[in-house]
Order: sequence, then C-alpha cells, then structure tokens
Amino acid sequence: MKITLVEPYYGGSHRAWADGYRDNSAHEVTLVTHEARFWKWRMHGAHVTLAEVAGAAIETPPDVVLASSMMNVPAFVGAARRTIGDAPVAVYFHESQFSYPLSPLDRIDQTYPMINWTSAAVADLPIFNSEFHRSLFFDQAERFLRRFPDRTHGHLIDEVERRSIVLPVGVDLERIGPPAERRGDDPPLILWNQRWEHDKGPDEFVEMIESLLDMGLDFRVAVVGERFVSAPESFERLPDLLGDRLAAFGFLPDDQYVDLLRRADIVVSTAHHEFFGIAIVEAIGAGAFPLLPNRLVYPERIPAQYRDRCLYEDQDGLVNQVAWAMAHRKHAGRIGAELASTVRQFDWSAVTARYDEALEGLV
Repeated sequence: MKITLVEPYYGGSHRAWADGYRDNSAHEVTLVTHEARFWKWRMHGAHVTLAEVAGAAIETPPDVVLASSMMNVPAFVGAARRTIGDAPVAVYFHESQFSYPLSPLDRIDQTYPMINWTSAAVADLPIFNSEFHRSLFFDQAERFLRRFPDRTHGHLIDEVERRSIVLPVGVDLERIGPPAERRGDDPPLILWNQRWEHDKGPDEFVEMIESLLDMGLDFRVAVVGERFVSAPESFERLPDLLGDRLAAFGFLPDDQYVDLLRRADIVVSTAHHEFFGIAIVEAIGAGAFPLLPNRLVYPERIPAQYRDRCLYEDQDGLVNQVAWAMAHRKHAGRIGAELASTVRQFDWSAVTARYDEALEGLV
C-alpha cells in the first residue's frame, strides 16, 4: 500500500512522528513536508505549496493520505486533487487550536479552531494522540460551533466523533534502552525537557527552583529542549541563579540527550498545554521519577496506584513532592523503574501495526 504522509510543520515531535512511521510501517510511506516555522502561515497557506510538493514527489495516486492537522486539510485535498485522486484521507491531531493557551503577544482568532474542525469533519478518519485530546476536542468543538448564526455543523459532531480513533504517538524508546541504575552519591538531577515556550510553564519551573534553593536543598538541574527565537525571560535567569548546579542548558544532540535521560533522577512538567507528552514518556522510559500536573493528558500517563505520588495539584504541591523525591531517593527511584515498563506500549514496535491496520481499513 502507498501512503502519502503530509506534514506542514516538519520539526521536533512532528518530524519524529513522521519519520518514525515512515521507517517502521510495513507500507511505502512518502513524506510531503514543509519546514517547522511560521505555524500560523502553515495553517493558512501550506495547502497550496504542499500540493505542489506532492505533485512533484508522487508519480501515481496514493492509496491513503495521512495528513497532520497543522494545515487546512480540506483545502489541501482540493488543491492536490489531480495528484491524490480519490484516496481516502486520515488527519492526525497532534494538538488542538481550541484550547491552545494564548501568549501575551497573541489575541483570540477563530480561524485556527475552524481549520481544525473542518479538517476533522471532512477527513475519512480523524485520529487523536490521546483519549484526553479526543474528548476535549469534541466538547470544545460543540461549544465553538454554537457561536455562528446558522447551519452551525452541530449535527455533525456525533458523526465525526464516532468515526474518530485514538492512536498514540510512536516514541523511539529502543534507543534509550532499559532504565539505568542511578548513582546515589551525587546530588539528585532534576530534568525539564520541554519546548521553551510559554505553554510549557517555564515560569512555574523557575519558581519551583527558587523555592528549592530557599529550602537549602542540594541538587542539580538540566533544562533542555527545542528553543525558538528567544528563550523565556525566566529561563535567562537560570545560569546566574544555579551556577555550577546547572548540568545542561539548551538543545542537545540526541546522544547527549539520551545520556541525560538515563542520568536524570526526577523529570518535571509544568505544562499548561499537553496532549501526549513525548519528552515525558522518554524520561519515564529511561527510569526518571515523574512529577506532573494533575491535568491535561498526564493522568493517562500514570497508573492509578502511583498518581498520589507523581501528580501534583498546585505550585506548593510540586515543591513539596520534589522535596519528598529528593529526601526519599531510593523509594522514588523504585517508582521510576517500575513506571518505565508502562510506557513501552508507546514504542514504535508496539504502535506501528495499529497505524497500518487503521489506514488499511480505509482502503
């Protein structure tokens, strides 16, 4: 079977997803991509230029099109009709514009959630990366569509939801290997490994670090991840604040990143927007003890018996639970090692067949 995978934002987790499926699928997967920048412009205009790229890359119509939601999928289908023919279309939702938290520089723009909705409505198969995402999407779409004056699409909500499915993002956990034994004689290493953007809560993480320093605790910190034009202002204070406690700061090559994952004792998320959490899954897979907000997708990532210890409710709860993990390092380490096996279900070796089967079902 020939699959055309269309990714308008080919970078970071989107690139890892596209490459991972291409490299692991039993089918022939051709990537049609644009660079990972100017996401708003990608959603408005990428369908035209991606149709051109598809026309040059594809000799015969594919059996299936798998498109990322970072574009106007119905418009792409129209622009690429001579290239893709009547191939069925699946759309994969990495994130949702219904609930993306605005930065101080943004203002509300209903264009982007409408693009998300029409992409789901027109696709033969809408795919979401978590049950949390799927449920939230349709709940918010229903409320969003009530704002319009007539023919509001509300009658389509149940139908589109019924034909939607959940498929987790595949994660390359094989490259990380089994959980490593942590050295108990070094100060504990706290890891933050998210995108350096406002929706990942960098200010809350720095506030946590300041609280731990005020408590006189001994620890090291690694702050790594993809950064864009400028770092969050709060992060700019970290080198002076931490000095030689700062074990890593910035983007790392993958081999150094994997080594860091295997050394981290605690991984922290302060995110306000997360539908899957590849970086957290990677850290858990390496055996780090996770401390995650009790919201978003994170309750899906932690089995019920560990949630009281691994999920926090507020900033004070985060500080207290990090302090507990440092004071009870062996106990936290055992929990981390036990949790590592629970995320193996997301390795590409476990999820690829589910993708293949879902797309085969469209043909």
